[in-house]
Amino acid sequence: MIIKVCGMTDAENIRQVRALGVDIIGLIFAPKSPRFVPMASSLAGIIPDYAILKGQKKIEVPHVNAKETTTISPTNPAPEGKRHITPLPFGEGQGGEALDGQGPSALLCGVFVDDMPQNIVTRVYNYHLSYVQLHGHESPVMIDNLRRTLDPDIAPGIKIIKALPVKTADDLKATEEYEGHVDLFLFDAKGPLAGGNGTQYDWDILRAYHGNTPFLLSGGIGPDDVDRVKAFHHPMFRGIDLNSKFETRPGYKDIDKLRDFIGCLPQPLPKGRTCK
Repeated sequence: MIIKVCGMTDAENIRQVRALGVDIIGLIFAPKSPRFVPMASSLAGIIPDYAILKGQKKIEVPHVNAKETTTISPTNPAPEGKRHITPLPFGEGQGGEALDGQGPSALLCGVFVDDMPQNIVTRVYNYHLSYVQLHGHESPVMIDNLRRTLDPDIAPGIKIIKALPVKTADDLKATEEYEGHVDLFLFDAKGPLAGGNGTQYDWDILRAYHGNTPFLLSGGIGPDDVDRVKAFHHPMFRGIDLNSKFETRPGYKDIDKLRDFIGCLPQPLPKGRTCK
């Protein structure tokens, strides 16, 4: 079972979640989201922009002329004309060793809502993303062009997830136009927010899905839903997406709740561990 933890914004919290052995960590690049990962301005695109994550240490940033430095932090972004080149606090995103030498890294997924393709490409390159998750009205043509741009020159083997809001079985008809164009669907609860609403829906609706593209379950999955996840069966079911129900505040996950929940899912338990 794929375990994806989305909406991460804090550097140390990312390290803690990664240590639980999750498969994918999601970074949200949708500005309207309370879990938005902000960008630091840098020379109008002459050098790459990088995220400022909460919990990162302050960084001394050289001016363009390298004669001065400016201290930046999550509350003091790099001003215009200042460089901001900081290593990310989590892994490379390709399943290898983490950048900080702390062992295998979870793959990284960038979440976008009707963003410009060039912005998506920039973030895939800067953050070594292995997955792109699209929550808007992106067309199959746009998705195909995005994949051709990224694979193989920028991100070989990049995977694309198309999120689709679901309330009734009729909503599943939207999967037909994306069949063969994406690697995974993410079925989320239909609501007012394009990037996810943290609410649940009736998973029995998904019995009407007969496509060939595997999917992840999303939509308000919380600590009390272990039995619900265990009881769900579908030939295309591949994993779950966890977010707001495991938070102490937007963007910050409760490690104990995640550890207990993951430990009770249908997978081998670590030696000496029992499901609570």
